[in-house]
Order: sequence, then structure tokens, then C-alpha cells
Amino acid sequence: MLVRLMYASRSTSPLDAEAMASILRQCKDNNPAQGITGLLCHCPASGIFMQALEGGRTAVNRVYLKIARDPRHTDVELLHYEEISERRFSGWSMGLVNMARLNPALLLKYSPKPELDPYAVSGQASLALFDELVATASVMTER
Repeated sequence: MLVRLMYASRSTSPLDAEAMASILRQCKDNNPAQGITGLLCHCPASGIFMQALEGGRTAVNRVYLKIARDPRHTDVELLHYEEISERRFSGWSMGLVNMARLNPALLLKYSPKPELDPYAVSGQASLALFDELVATASVMTER
């Protein structure tokens, strides 16, 4: 059974480009063997992460629980969880949203302010935002 899980968290310390590259490498090394795909968004200004994970229920739940216990994250909050018949982010072991290409008007479409704040919107709005980011080629990293 496939599931999709979306969560938000805050980084406990600022992350530079090298730290983000390390996170992506780790995802690319670990996720394929677990059958996990997804999309990650990190806002350096606020330290907010938003991530969608897709895969088998057990594997996705394990990864989420590991993230929730990771001391580098705080305010971990489940935004959305559903059983799915197909993946939306199957092309990425973990895609990364290119925040430099993110149009503030797109954020304003889904939230009260033109900033990434998944804590202020519904899980459905966060998922719709991710769909638009994929459609507008705002995702970087090789597939």
C-alpha cells in the first residue's frame, strides 16, 4: 500500500548550501532502497522545512518517525497523510524546491502572506503548492 505524508519542521540551526547538499545526498543514498520518493522545500530565511514523502506505509512511517526524533528538527508537525494509488513525485529520490525561482505570488495563492509557512495553511494547500512547483519547474536536482 502506497501512502503520501507531508510534514513541516523548523531547523534548529541555520543551514548553508553545503549542508543542504549533504541532506540531499543522504536522501539519494537511502531512499531508493526503501522505495521512497518525494520533494523537499527549505526556506533559509525562516529555517522552515516542508517535505512530502511517498512510498510503502511502513517505510514512510519509519522515515517520518526518524525525522521527528532528529535533534536538528523542532516543531515537527504532520500536515497531511493519505493512502494513494499513484505517486506524484516518483521522479525524485528527493527533489529540492529551488527557492530562488519561487514566485511570491504563488505562495500568496495558498497562504495569508507571500512566504512559506506550512503551519498557517492546510495540508491540502501545501500539497497543491508542491504540485504547482513541479509544474512550473521550480524543482532542482537530478531525477
